[in-house]
Amino acid sequence: MTLASATSRQGSPRSSRQTSKENAMRNVTLSGEQRLQQKDLMRQGALPKEIMDSAQQIVDAVREGRDAAVRDFCLKFDGACPKSFRVPDEVVKGALDMVDPEFLESLRRAYRQIRDFHEREREQSWFTTREDGTILGVKVTPVPSVAVYVPGGRAQYPSTVLMDTVPAKVAGVPRVIMVTPPQRDGSLSAYTLAAAAVAGVDEVYAVGGAQAIGAVAYGTESIPKVAKIVGPGNAYVAAAKRYVSGDVGIDMVAGPSEVCVLADATADPAVVAADLMAQAEHDPLATCYLVTDAPSLAKEVEAAIDILASQSPREKITRSSLEHGLVVSTDSLDAAVDAVNLIAPEHLELHCAQAFDLLGRIQNAGAIFVGPWSSEPLGDYVAGPNHTLPTGGTAVFSNPLGVYDFQKRSSVISYTPQGLAADGPAVQALAQAEGLWAHALSVGMRRKLLEEKTERFSDVTAACADAMATAWPRKLEEPGVPNLDGGRG
Repeated sequence: MTLASATSRQGSPRSSRQTSKENAMRNVTLSGEQRLQQKDLMRQGALPKEIMDSAQQIVDAVREGRDAAVRDFCLKFDGACPKSFRVPDEVVKGALDMVDPEFLESLRRAYRQIRDFHEREREQSWFTTREDGTILGVKVTPVPSVAVYVPGGRAQYPSTVLMDTVPAKVAGVPRVIMVTPPQRDGSLSAYTLAAAAVAGVDEVYAVGGAQAIGAVAYGTESIPKVAKIVGPGNAYVAAAKRYVSGDVGIDMVAGPSEVCVLADATADPAVVAADLMAQAEHDPLATCYLVTDAPSLAKEVEAAIDILASQSPREKITRSSLEHGLVVSTDSLDAAVDAVNLIAPEHLELHCAQAFDLLGRIQNAGAIFVGPWSSEPLGDYVAGPNHTLPTGGTAVFSNPLGVYDFQKRSSVISYTPQGLAADGPAVQALAQAEGLWAHALSVGMRRKLLEEKTERFSDVTAACADAMATAWPRKLEEPGVPNLDGGRG
């Protein structure tokens, strides 16, 4: 069922909340003080247990069996496995001559603009000095190695290569490898390899699935272990990333793609229809949301989708995706904005007359496309901001992939004697309140050195003799006892 078939059944009074349960594509109509609820979204948050279990078994087998296990799984799931997982550099570079010149120029344009944007995200080490000479700061260091996972199933994603590699390179990661599954005939996408060449990927390995995640998480005879894994994949790849998280870093556990279009009466129905379909064609599980305060817009979008979808080379996928989308109709823009913030979409388009005026009210979204000319695919490919974004409502607490994901921060603390003298008593009092005697002692011994005007005790035994007084020079008064009403039965 398409968006069209669902919105055509909208017909109940706007004075009450109505959710259509008869159709796969649901409608929620809100009026007055009514607001969209989490239950209206019907999201599937967690990965199914059977997928998690399967991914865990694959990763564990790879961790134990290494190359041999990877090879077995590649043959089982992909139907192909090269003699050597490492793709020769000349094959990667040779892909540049295999693609259309217009595609290559477009790829290079995208690379330049993505790099320019991410250069602005790069953090620098910084230091500050107090009046007493104490130095505090942050040392920024790139992670030592990264694996970029690039899907190779339903579609080819050279854009993902750029989006995940460029910020790592800008961050200064010295070793960026790419893993991507071969097709059943053993071939790889020339588009994907060309993107790897343009982005400056250091090594490419022809392996995919959960077995690829296991390989780069723990290393095999021929596939290196890395410090962090990024990039989208199917449910098994996502489950494997979740499983290895902690042993290696990951960017996020990404779910299916999603878009939310917030549209008022000024929006063009055909454009809105095309924008919804732009996400729907990714995957049958992709989710599309249309939120509008214009009563007639949904039906007009419906009609446009019926016309456009029938012409799409990916009609089946598109219609399957639209079947579980959601149309939210409101009688106020305030309710519409509240609905958007609850959805917390991966992509948000603002098709409204005063779109920039709404920007400050949007709290939760991975990427925000402001105004009718800001097509979401611009962000997917060439605009510059990263298209690896939080999905499934995680934009409430997560960020787009960025340079900061490939940099570590180390705090730097360097005290002078004067600084220790000033802050030491506070440390000892707080440590005493927490019952951490040695914490207080660590500072107290240094204060004792200051009192003796030396940098090293002449008699260590004597220095340790009255350690209790050194750690806790005075007894803190007993605190009061806060009571809660009704705390005791």
